[in-house]
Amino acid sequence: MTTEVKTLEDVRNIAREKLKGICGVYKDCDGDPRRLCQGQGYGRSLGIGGIGSGASFNNNFLALRKYNLKMKLINKDFTSDTKYNFFGKELSMPIMAASVAGVNSFGGDKVITEEEFCRSVVLGCRDAETIGWRGDTYTYSFENSYGLNAIAEAGGWGVKIVKPRDQGTIMKFFNKAEEVRCVSVGIDVDGCGSYAMAMHNKPVFKKSIEEIKELISSTNLPVIIKGIMCVEDALIAKEAGAAAIVVSNHGGRVLDHTPGTAEVLSRIVEETKGKIKIIVDGGIRTGYDVLKMLALGAESVLIGRDIIRASVGAGIKGVQIHMEYMQKTLAKAMKMTNCKSLEEVTSDILV
Repeated sequence: MTTEVKTLEDVRNIAREKLKGICGVYKDCDGDPRRLCQGQGYGRSLGIGGIGSGASFNNNFLALRKYNLKMKLINKDFTSDTKYNFFGKELSMPIMAASVAGVNSFGGDKVITEEEFCRSVVLGCRDAETIGWRGDTYTYSFENSYGLNAIAEAGGWGVKIVKPRDQGTIMKFFNKAEEVRCVSVGIDVDGCGSYAMAMHNKPVFKKSIEEIKELISSTNLPVIIKGIMCVEDALIAKEAGAAAIVVSNHGGRVLDHTPGTAEVLSRIVEETKGKIKIIVDGGIRTGYDVLKMLALGAESVLIGRDIIRASVGAGIKGVQIHMEYMQKTLAKAMKMTNCKSLEEVTSDILV
């Protein structure tokens, strides 16, 4: 079936059928409380929506919608260059797949296994000349980590993010990531509020600056701190020696009523730009959204829920098609705002 899929619309239509009752695969994945996935859950699985009222999920979408792009056209024709260097790896775009893990947590295990999901993300991104990040969930262990297995299959072409478990377990994952030659590793500090980990009695913890320093010193790989939503945490991550931060509220899945990531990004950029690599996720659905985040000061972005749908729709090919769509819409958006390269993207293109 996957060989017959040619367009992103094909991929999404298949995903819509497979995810009936779980995800509506709407044109706007906005976290609105009227959406199929959304609404307060009382004792049931969180699914693919946001925690509590879903306000944080919705705020990610709304924060990006506040910005518009300035169309600037009278110039010589050109093709925009979207190439991006990530820790020495040349990518086709500054867009990577987020470290979403645990298809069983959002109901996707009915249509795709965790192994299939991880392989789809990592290998599909590789085929699109970008990188798939792989995360961590309550079904994972050092002996059973589908994400690292997929990255190993791809020759190290991936990033491994670990939940804020105990220090020893995180270090074991980091060491294994070194063995499979991952591009980078990291921890999602916002994972200390993970609903899935809590429901299955898998302890996760807030991390002190001393603990983060210990983790960073335990590996030769660049370490990313994901889950930054304030300047204070960004500065602590930098002081600890992190190579990069991800401005993220975990897709609105760990704390209700946070701002959208686009809303807090500019202030973090003001304090840390040029001092640490700044990545962002949250509500990014098209290349136009990517361009807004770049204009606000991020150097690259991650996309999550759409990668789930692409994987369910057509596996490796579905992810490749989706990522190539993201690159093409970013290139078009750059051309229409007179940006020949990523270096030319500034806040001047926002209105």
